[in-house]
Amino acid sequence: MDIESITYNEGAVGAFLMEWLTERGFAVEKMPVEQSTESRSTSERFNVYACAPGQTPTVVLSTHMDTVPPFIPSSEDEEYIYGRGSCDAKGIIAAQIFAAERLREEGIAAGLLFVAGEERDSAGAKAANLHPRGSRFLINGEPTDNRLALASKGALRVVVRATGKMAHSAYPELGDSATHKLVEALHRILALKLPALEDVGPSTANIGILAGGHAPNVIADFAEAQILIRLVGPSEETRRAVEEAVKGLATIDVALEIPFKRLRAVEGLPTMIAAFTTDVPWLSNWGEPLLLGPGSIHVAHTPHERLAKRELLEAIELYVRVARGLVASTR
Repeated sequence: MDIESITYNEGAVGAFLMEWLTERGFAVEKMPVEQSTESRSTSERFNVYACAPGQTPTVVLSTHMDTVPPFIPSSEDEEYIYGRGSCDAKGIIAAQIFAAERLREEGIAAGLLFVAGEERDSAGAKAANLHPRGSRFLINGEPTDNRLALASKGALRVVVRATGKMAHSAYPELGDSATHKLVEALHRILALKLPALEDVGPSTANIGILAGGHAPNVIADFAEAQILIRLVGPSEETRRAVEEAVKGLATIDVALEIPFKRLRAVEGLPTMIAAFTTDVPWLSNWGEPLLLGPGSIHVAHTPHERLAKRELLEAIELYVRVARGLVASTR
């Protein structure tokens, strides 16, 4: 956790994991990931894959090495580990490593895949999907309170742009306000009736970023907003609805599109619905996916991120139990 690995800057934590896993007897590979053009980072970017030497894994435990900003150093008390990545997802990395060691001791072929970029562009997962290792199952780690997710919402991130004509604000009739157009376009988007599923819940929309104009006394000639819609079904219907809503006022560009995903249940385990998105849709070549991990998503991405030590230890047992059952089902 004390190795800063905000998205695009995962190289140092990846190098640490490679060295640590090698010392513990794993055969370790570095999978190159292209650095983003959006990034100013000079960090080498790569995924880390590990397995027992000479094995083809039946099940792979996977999560991400990157974190959201800002970096928060670790601290702890008797009950919790605090800091950035404690539950999302460096605590999960630790649990998966110790689970993989336990599975190796039992003679179960289990691999580890730690990827870059989940918090921003899923570049690591997309790169990994081009190089699968023959596994039948993928257990992806995200904070689910140690409950198995039956579904994870998709995501549609759009940039809404409006253009206009500058003028002195004392004479608005001489200009054409882009901000006024954008406000109306956003009002129409928020009024949309988005899809919902009875067993999953509704799609939700968040206007996360607004920008535009030059000064309060200048009619704005440009304005834009970034919106993230959490999907509970195919994105096409929602995308068309947004395009129709802004017609005549603004244009949209799709910046990110992650599909909604239903996931496998395991008898005897408590379940939940993940209202967030994950790398699972981009790792389809790594086997049938499951989603499970310690920690609460409600404290991830906050200044108060933390993970209960009790949950961390329980997660090791859960990963072993689930992996053991999946492998047994193939025999």
